[in-house]
Amino acid sequence: MKKYGMNLLLWGTTIDESLFPVLEQIKAIGFTGVEVPIFDVDPEHWQAWRTKLDELGLDRIAVTICGSDFNQISPDPAMRAATLARNKKAIDCAVVLGAELLTGPYHSALSHFTGKPATEEEWNWAVESLRELADYAQTKGVVLGLEYLNRFESYLVSCADELLQLVEDINHPYCKIMFDTFHANIEEKSLGDAIRKLSKHLVHVQLSENDRSTVGKGNVNWTDVFTALEEIKYDAYLSIEAFSSKLAVANIWRKMFENEETLMIESLEFIQAMSYKP
Repeated sequence: MKKYGMNLLLWGTTIDESLFPVLEQIKAIGFTGVEVPIFDVDPEHWQAWRTKLDELGLDRIAVTICGSDFNQISPDPAMRAATLARNKKAIDCAVVLGAELLTGPYHSALSHFTGKPATEEEWNWAVESLRELADYAQTKGVVLGLEYLNRFESYLVSCADELLQLVEDINHPYCKIMFDTFHANIEEKSLGDAIRKLSKHLVHVQLSENDRSTVGKGNVNWTDVFTALEEIKYDAYLSIEAFSSKLAVANIWRKMFENEETLMIESLEFIQAMSYKP
């Protein structure tokens, strides 16, 4: 059975029970799972979500990020300790939610830059902290799925080669890789080659158009993507990640699609038509 997910950031960053009707809509359209952003790291917040998702029979993938107030590669050891503790809480929330995967670029702070490439010291801080995080995740039955972002949002890892090196340096069975076509479309020479390169560690794929709107209506080379997925026999989730003006950090101020429902229907129909045999 093919597994298709929808990321809730399409509706903004307020992740509370007001989105429960959206979950019902996601299920009705034909998705089998949902990506749930973990910004609130109080596990109690996610009890009602667990109940609702169980009721709907939707799988769930936890997603989290760290802003400038939590940076795993900060020169301040107190900041690094606080970030590790915060990310452990995100794992606790994933457990309550019923997710077996915590994805995202939490290896470092989103859109925080030093004006220079990552130093050897910063790299080592990331490896050390993420290995400890993976140790904790293993005790909870949650796999880490690290994501690279584009050069405008991250400097620790911004391409397949760099993230592959980071994960192999961490060298932990519970530290794996997720792949996002939006960032790869900016940074890679070939989306398919990047997927093949990451295949050994690949546990999750986000499908996102070059303009963050309806999948299949932009310039991403989807034939390249799906050919590679079939070649590596990828059999985990394909999740649609699209944004709108509701997500201020995405800086999308023009109307990119008719409405959320239409975007979901048209995107799902497209990826089903492009389907592959895992």
